[in-house]
Parts: sequence; structure tokens; C-alpha cells
Amino acid sequence: MTTLGAVMATTGDNGDLLPGGICVLGLGLIGGSLVRALDSRTTTFGWSPSEGTRTAAAADGVDVLGDLDAALERADATGALTVLAGPVTSFPSVLRRIDAVAPTLALTDVASVKAPVETQVAELAPQARFVGSHPMAGTAQSGWAAGSADLFTDAAWVTTLTEDTDPADWAAVAAMALATGARVVPAEALAHDEAVARVSHLPHLLALVLAQVGAAGGTLALSLAASSFRDGTRVAGTRPELIRAMCETNRDSLLDAVDDALGILGVARGSLASTGSLAKLAEAGHAGRMRYDAGPGTLVPVTLQGADLIEQLLSIGAAGGHVTGVGAGAGGPVVRAHFPTDG
Repeated sequence: MTTLGAVMATTGDNGDLLPGGICVLGLGLIGGSLVRALDSRTTTFGWSPSEGTRTAAAADGVDVLGDLDAALERADATGALTVLAGPVTSFPSVLRRIDAVAPTLALTDVASVKAPVETQVAELAPQARFVGSHPMAGTAQSGWAAGSADLFTDAAWVTTLTEDTDPADWAAVAAMALATGARVVPAEALAHDEAVARVSHLPHLLALVLAQVGAAGGTLALSLAASSFRDGTRVAGTRPELIRAMCETNRDSLLDAVDDALGILGVARGSLASTGSLAKLAEAGHAGRMRYDAGPGTLVPVTLQGADLIEQLLSIGAAGGHVTGVGAGAGGPVVRAHFPTDG
């Protein structure tokens, strides 16, 4: 990696590589927010299997197609980047239509699991130019009406890479994410799944547990519940089928995280029962939160380019850094990033 800041200035920023069209398949919270965020930046159009969603989105000015094949044909003809934005359980049927109608589409997704999706694409739409992605953003609400143009502002947006990823295809996905105001974090699919099991999927499970334990306390307990209960159970308000789809698809990584949580709780229970102390849990948990609050450390600007761009990108993400811009260079994409020096 080199600090060649002048290169980005002469080759442009993410606007150069932002696709001329974005086709969003699924117009719920994430897909609906995506078309809103990109509306002024590039041409967007979408499809949803729900007639009610299509009607609501069209009423808000979105270019909505009523037929999936027609949306895929348009994306293929215009060179649009296609985004799988429905529930991950819907992906197999959509991927089969992609393979039949527009097999070489530039394709990404916004699911919260990456390795299983990567496998599905390889099996069901093997010619697609696929780069997985996942915006770390959302609310407990769902559906078109819950979407917001600024949902992704300052959020981490993971983009996955393999040794076979075409840097140009990755750059198009990264440029799309950057155009929404997100910061792009490159990662391998399995590394992503292991990480989000701990910081997203396990918190959803614990929120469900906390909500049940609180409700079991009856009317008095719930009437006394304040910010700690409200904040700790917020994501339990997510539709159960969405939580199930997210967590069950990432089962193996989530089981490891659950085992760690149960181990920590077991030790804490033993200590509380035997000595009355929660000192170890309190101190270790506080330290973990302080580490999160401190962030990755001092960030320095770097510029990435060259034949080993994929390796450079993965090293940025693994260290806690992120991409801030992509541009077109003579030998391929030129990437501007922030790299932590003391995280």
C-alpha cells in the first residue's frame, strides 16, 4: 500500500465508477432506502413480488416494474447493476430467473449473510458477475414505508471479495455504496459472517431473550422498564420471520457466538451464586464497550492500486479500515482508503 493521494485527484472519485443504472429487486426497508438514496445520483428502477409494495413505491415516484423477467431484461440491456434486496429465502428463485433471462448480469446483494449467498450464486447463477455486499444499517421496522434516503449515512457497508473477483465489478458495487453515504469495508465472506454473528445476530437473539424474561415479570416489571430494557430489546421488534431468516442462515457462525455467550453467562452465574460478585463480568464487559467506543485508532489516508488490489483491500478491512473513494485509473480501479495505524 502506498500513500499516493494525488492519484485520486487526477482519476476521479466514486462518481466515475457509479453504474449508470441500479436495478433493485425487493423494495422493503433496505431496497427501498437504496433507491431513495441513489435517486439523485443515477438511474434507478425496481421490482417487488408484492403488489402493495409496488403500488406504494410507484406512488412515491419510483420506476417500478411488475414483472421480474422484464426487470432483468432491462437491467441486462442497460448494463445496470442488479441488487438482490429481498429476504435471503427468496434468493434461489430469483437467481434461477437471472440464470435463465440475464445470466451475465453485474450482481450484488444486501443480505446479512455472505458465504451462503456466495454458494447459492455459484450454484444457481454461475455466470453472474457477483460481488456480495451488506450494509450494516437498519431499523426494527420493515417494508417500503420504513425506508429512508439517509439510512446508510456513515454506516459500514461490507463488500466481499475472493481471489476471482473482478476489481471492476467490485468497484461498481463500492461506488454504489459510497454514493449512499456509507463507508465501504472489504472482507472475505466467511470472515464477515463470523463477525456479524457476534455483533448483529447474537444481539438479536439476546434481545429476544431479554424481551421474554422481562415480559415474564408481568405487568409491574414492564411498567417499570426504562432505557436499559428499551435499548436492549429494540431489535426484538423486528418481524420474527426476518430475524429467523437472518440468524438461521448464519447458523454455524452464530452457534460459536452463542457458545461464547453461554460460557460467559455460566461463569458469571457461578460467581454470583458462590461469592456474590460480578466483578469479572462487569470489568470485561466495560472494557469491550470502551474498545468499541474508541474505534480502530488513528486513521491515515492511503491509495490502493495494482495487480494485488484485492489483497490490499482485504488487508484494509481486516485491520478495521475502510474505503472512502474509488476512481478509474489506467490499469484498473484506484481506491482511496483510511488505514488504522494503532488500532
